[in-house]
Amino acid sequence: MRLVSILFVLVSGMASAGEHQIPDFDPDDAEEIMEVCAGCHGIYAQGTRDGEYPRLAGLDPAYLARQIRLFKERKRINIPMIPYANDHELPPEDVRTITAYLASIQLPRHMSPLKPGSAFDALARLEESKKVLNVPHYPGDPDRGGRLYRRECGSCHGRHGEGDWEEHVPMLTGQHSDYLLRQIENIRKGERLHDDPEDAELFREYSDQDIADILAWLSWQDD
Repeated sequence: MRLVSILFVLVSGMASAGEHQIPDFDPDDAEEIMEVCAGCHGIYAQGTRDGEYPRLAGLDPAYLARQIRLFKERKRINIPMIPYANDHELPPEDVRTITAYLASIQLPRHMSPLKPGSAFDALARLEESKKVLNVPHYPGDPDRGGRLYRRECGSCHGRHGEGDWEEHVPMLTGQHSDYLLRQIENIRKGERLHDDPEDAELFREYSDQDIADILAWLSWQDD
């Protein structure tokens, strides 16, 4: 069975991921483009635990398209993306296809329970396990981190870090903690822009322990 068919069900006109509506796209084109993306981001767009490559699965397609545009314009620098972030490798139509596809991927946080009396399919369980993404608990004080998060982050990124598709704000819960830490450090250093260039100063006002506590709280939201 094709990878795209395994990951989601395409319905007429729109593909639905959770409570969000995903623009229609050609699954064959999506599968071809994804073969390139999977080399870094994983076959299910799950990213890597070491923070090198982010999870892309389930992110708002408009947010993803904006990041690709920033890569193309060299307003966001990422060395591995340079060979692909151009209109030759990723023309506008391909951007629409791959961002819709990535948005449609739903990664479970836990393995499904085994049904009593049903035959055990080892291969099916192995394949299911590859799609499970549950962020490990980050070291820190999650209670304190929750208070800090609600004070500065929750109004945009959502009460539980779920993001806001209408405002094209990415989810934080379910993203790899080390990746989030790396992005915060880049914002602090002025190497990545947040919504406002002055936000870098806001991030610098937080101590390393503050950041660790926020990441700890976010990691507990993924249980």
